[in-house]
Amino acid sequence: MDRNTVLLSVVLVITPLSVSAASWWDTGKELLGGNTGNTTESAAPVSGLSSDEIAAGLKEALRVGAGNVVSQLGTQDGFYLDDAIRIPLPPQLQQAKGVLEQVGMGASLQDLEMKLNRAAEAATPRAKAMFFDAISAMTIDDAKKIYSGSEDAATRYFSDKMRGPLAEEMRPVIEASLAEVGALQTYDAIVSKYKTLPFVPDLKADLTDYTINGGMDGIFYYLAREEAAIRENPVKQTTSLLKKLFGQP
Repeated sequence: MDRNTVLLSVVLVITPLSVSAASWWDTGKELLGGNTGNTTESAAPVSGLSSDEIAAGLKEALRVGAGNVVSQLGTQDGFYLDDAIRIPLPPQLQQAKGVLEQVGMGASLQDLEMKLNRAAEAATPRAKAMFFDAISAMTIDDAKKIYSGSEDAATRYFSDKMRGPLAEEMRPVIEASLAEVGALQTYDAIVSKYKTLPFVPDLKADLTDYTINGGMDGIFYYLAREEAAIRENPVKQTTSLLKKLFGQP
């Protein structure tokens, strides 16, 4: 366990309740900025805890945050009833919505939108293991960049590491879900009706890619919210280990 990792763990996980969020953040920047050398020295235990326990608390805090996001969105209506992240109809269908509603396809459009969100909800749990892998791979240099970066720097870090692999991980689930809930059949029926109308442009949409991107956007939206909460109040006492780290009975 290197000294910088222990310092980062202390800042993120062992912050006293009497320290303000602003001073905590400033202290973190100072510690990371002033201790950039690599060393194998072991730091003294904090509050009687070993370095291993402090590091384990840091990892657990990050996993809890990511797990909260996945649990929130990976359930029925996790996307569909959330105005902030609900996946709308593809732009091509939105542009044709008025015409389609005039020919009795309004209900089908609503049904398709719900099914796109159902597919995203089904695929979201696949993100959990990938978040955990990214957390395990985080280095002290990564942490330093997060501290000195924008308020969503951690979210951007995860997005850069995960977006491509996560898309491929979600793809088979979304493809199967779209087929299972009948989204493709609904879309085909809408397009067939649309093609019978005179003087309308072609209507094309890749429902799988569109839903994958919408699902990932929702995941990273709420991850940014989790990051903002950590910056405002880094104290997370959601597991027995974290309660121990914070001195809770």
